[in-house]
Amino acid sequence: MSDQLEQSFVKQLKENQNIIHKICRLYTNGQDAHKDLFQEITIQLWKAYPKFRGDSKFSTWAYRVALNTAITLYRKSTRTVNTVEFENQRHFIHQDEYNYEEEEQIKLLYQAVYQLNDIEKALVFMYLEDKDYAEISQTLGITEVNARVKMNRIKGKLRKILNP
Repeated sequence: MSDQLEQSFVKQLKENQNIIHKICRLYTNGQDAHKDLFQEITIQLWKAYPKFRGDSKFSTWAYRVALNTAITLYRKSTRTVNTVEFENQRHFIHQDEYNYEEEEQIKLLYQAVYQLNDIEKALVFMYLEDKDYAEISQTLGITEVNARVKMNRIKGKLRKILNP
């Protein structure tokens, strides 16, 4: 790939890496698994970047790739992340450390969200990121109406989990 393409990718990834961290937090337990999934999502984004046409925002595209990667990896019965060997690749971005202590106040919400299925987790994540239903439906590949209905059902589920 050209240096210009690589520079563009690195810039976009740096601006949007919190998206990846949040998805990793939803689908992993512990720092090692978080780092492994972050690396795998970054690799998948890098591999797919030449095909990114810019029809949607980079963040929307990154959500889709990251969620698909996380869901695919964590649906496997082994629940382990098989990463691609990265030794021959250039390390083109420094991963900022994710501070778990800063998000202690939402720990209960995350515990409740962990009890949801993969698609429900993705929908809640995007909803909490203030994505509109049009972007949520585009990212998840469902209709807007379906996204709204699912979100209302999820809210009810979360209420029951948080207030038994």
